[in-house]
Amino acid sequence: MKTVIFIVALLLLYPSFIYAQENPAQAKDASTPGGDSTSLKIIVPVPNPDMSHIVVAPWFVDRFKISAGFFLPLSNTSIEVDKHNGAGGSVIDFEDDLGLNTATETFLADFQWRASRRSRFDLSFYRLNRSANKIIDKEINFADSTYGIKSDVKGFFNTDIYRFSYGYALIAKPKYELGLMIGAHVVRASVGLSLNSSNTSISKSSDFGVTAPLPNFGIWGGYAFSDRFALNGEFDWLSLTVADIEGRILAYNISFLYKIARNLHVTVGYTGLNCRVDVTKTERSANLKWGNNGPSITAAFTFGGRPWVH
Repeated sequence: MKTVIFIVALLLLYPSFIYAQENPAQAKDASTPGGDSTSLKIIVPVPNPDMSHIVVAPWFVDRFKISAGFFLPLSNTSIEVDKHNGAGGSVIDFEDDLGLNTATETFLADFQWRASRRSRFDLSFYRLNRSANKIIDKEINFADSTYGIKSDVKGFFNTDIYRFSYGYALIAKPKYELGLMIGAHVVRASVGLSLNSSNTSISKSSDFGVTAPLPNFGIWGGYAFSDRFALNGEFDWLSLTVADIEGRILAYNISFLYKIARNLHVTVGYTGLNCRVDVTKTERSANLKWGNNGPSITAAFTFGGRPWVH
């Protein structure tokens, strides 16, 4: 029994003995005054200051991020523009009725600023301009013009999309994060039709434009599978009426990230923006409905470090 007690005591005291040998300056003598120099010493370990420098964010999180690349959406567009006298216009499917390409490509860009570990600001932009000529097979009433069957008509639909948002991470872990966001898509859209004719005495054209700020709420998140692979996603939605504009928006993005170097990664994802804008303008009303959904590929450069790590 005495042997067992001796072994247990030795196991309990051995780590402190080793620490005292390796860190004599950090050991505190708890012996009584005048006690023997061989008195038992109680060891108080000093925390390693390096333990406070812990990375508390996934590898794709940095103070600043600039992204640029290509968006290859499939588009569907439905437009109706009434006449000044209130007479209804034709509902025009710009892809089927006017021959606009369904598949297009465009450039997109995004800038992100992480004001803190949990707060982020985003600003993004892309433009999509499309036009086509077609001999139409039905009568079309657009604004104050009527285009008869077999007319050679040119149509265009151009959009500029600006997006600004603020997001806050409710959950912020070393490998993943999840948060809410609030922001707005500012949509500038212009649409028009014109008649192509070799007879210069016969010509007509009509167009309509609108700039609509569409606020939205959303959810976002990211997860790092490893030191090189990660998944990011976000979803935005809102329906709102402001003055003479009623807007509805549904936007989303899901993307896979691959880290090439410390401050450089590539992203392959699927992006969608679907809008409906009903607007009354100078005694004329219009209903614009369109969606751009498709794959995207971008490269992102990050810089600025992680000032929240301390």
